[in-house]
Amino acid sequence: MQIIITPLAERDLESIGDYIAEDNPVRAISFVAELRAQCAKIANAPQGYRMRPELGDRIRSCTYGNYVIFFTAHKARLTIARVLHGAMDIPAQFSELLE
Repeated sequence: MQIIITPLAERDLESIGDYIAEDNPVRAISFVAELRAQCAKIANAPQGYRMRPELGDRIRSCTYGNYVIFFTAHKARLTIARVLHGAMDIPAQFSELLE
C-alpha cells in the first residue's frame, strides 16, 4: 500500500519533533521515527481503525502515545492527513479541511 503524508501532516510531525527537542533532541528524532513507523503499521490493516465521521468523509484515527494519527484509506493508498496531540481541540484542527 502506498503511504502519502500530506504537507499538513508533515508540518505536524515537524512541530512534534521541535516541541520534544526542547527537552530531549535525541528522543525527538526517535519519537517522530516511531510515529512514521506507526503509519506503516496502519497500512497493514487500515480498516481496523476507528472511523471519525465527525471530522470528514472516510477519516479514521489511530492513537500512538498521546498523539492521534488521522488518515484515509482508499484502494491501495493510505493518506496521513494530520498527526495531533490528543489534548488538542481536534474538530477545530479539521475545520479548515471541512470547509
